[in-house]
Amino acid sequence: MGCVIDTCVIVDAERGSASLTERLSGLEDDFFYISVITASELIYGVHKASDSRQKRRRHAFVEDVLNKFPIIPADLQVARIHAELWADLSSKGASIGAHDLWIAATCIAYGHKLITDNKSDFGRIKALELI
Repeated sequence: MGCVIDTCVIVDAERGSASLTERLSGLEDDFFYISVITASELIYGVHKASDSRQKRRRHAFVEDVLNKFPIIPADLQVARIHAELWADLSSKGASIGAHDLWIAATCIAYGHKLITDNKSDFGRIKALELI
């Protein structure tokens, strides 16, 4: 079984408010991945850094993460599930963030669990297993 690490978990580790190693402990038998959406969000954070020191530190952290975890692309299978989830949630008035919806669709398409601290939004998607 695989686990996709949500952006918020990685950002918390980068900020020092949580340890990524501790967050993944107990899941050693699983393979870990990140979505291409998370990769984009992390790289965006590098570009938005407030000063050159923060940008260098953040860049090094993000590049380490991108090299450590395989990145799952958004392919046609993911797009089909994304569209179905989007329509379903919209019809219920229970939409979640656009990027989060892509990450959820990625997990479902590949049969992976999601490691996240955003259970309030992702919990709206019944087919998604959260950690």
